[in-house]
Amino acid sequence: MNRVLVSVSVAALLAGCASRQEIATVTPPKVMVPVVAPPMPKGAFPGMVIPVALPDGSYPTPNRNLTPAATIWHLRAALNVAALACRGPQEATIVAGYNAMLAAQKPVLTKAEATYAKEYKAGGGDWQDRYDDSMTRLYNFFSQSPARDAFCATASTILSDGAIVSAERMPAFAAERLPALERPFTDFYRAYDAWRGRATPAPKPTPLFASRQYAANTPVMTITQARLQPVSQPSVPVASRPRLELDPSVFQ
Repeated sequence: MNRVLVSVSVAALLAGCASRQEIATVTPPKVMVPVVAPPMPKGAFPGMVIPVALPDGSYPTPNRNLTPAATIWHLRAALNVAALACRGPQEATIVAGYNAMLAAQKPVLTKAEATYAKEYKAGGGDWQDRYDDSMTRLYNFFSQSPARDAFCATASTILSDGAIVSAERMPAFAAERLPALERPFTDFYRAYDAWRGRATPAPKPTPLFASRQYAANTPVMTITQARLQPVSQPSVPVASRPRLELDPSVFQ
C-alpha cells in the first residue's frame, strides 16, 4: 500500500514539474526603418549659402529692430517688390493694390520716408550711402526667387486687407504685416536647413556670390527702387522683363 502511495506521489510530482516547464520564445528581429530625408525645398540646390540661424532659431534679416517709421517704409518696399516682380493671375491685382495704397497712404508714407532718412542722418558720417546700401539690401532680400510664390500670395492678401486701413492705423498695420511678408523667406531658410541636416552630405559648399555679383547659375533681376511712384502694368514679353539682382550682403 505504501509503495502504491509513493509511486502515485512521484508520478504526480513529475507531472507537476512537466507542467511548469518554460516554453522557449523567439524574439523577432527588429525591423530597421530607413530614415527618409525631407525633400529639398523648391528653388534650392546643394551647397546653397543661406543665413546662419541665430541662437533663438530665427534668422537675421534686414527687418530686425526697426523704428515705427522704418517699419512702415520696409512694408512699402516689400510691396513695391511684389508689384514689380510678381507675375501670373495675381499680377494685375497686386499692381492695382500697390498703386491704390500709394495714393491712399501718401502722407503717411512720405512722413515715414523722411523720418527714416533723418534717423540715418543722425548717425553722422556718410549717412546717405549707408541709407542707400540699406535699401539695396532690403530690396534684394524681398527679391529672392525661391520664396517668390508664397511672398506674392502674402503680398496680395496684405494689399487687399490694407485697402480699408486708415492713416492712423497704418503704423500698427505695418508692424503686424511686415513679419508675414518676411516669413516666406525665413521658412525657406528653415526648410533648407532641415534638408541639409538630414540629407546625404553634399560636396563642399561653393560661395553663392562672387564679389557683389550673383552666382552665374542663379537667375537675377535688376530693380530700381521706386519711392512713391505708381507701378505701371508691364506690357513687355516675359522673357525680356527685368530681373532682380540679389546683393550678397543681405546674408551677412
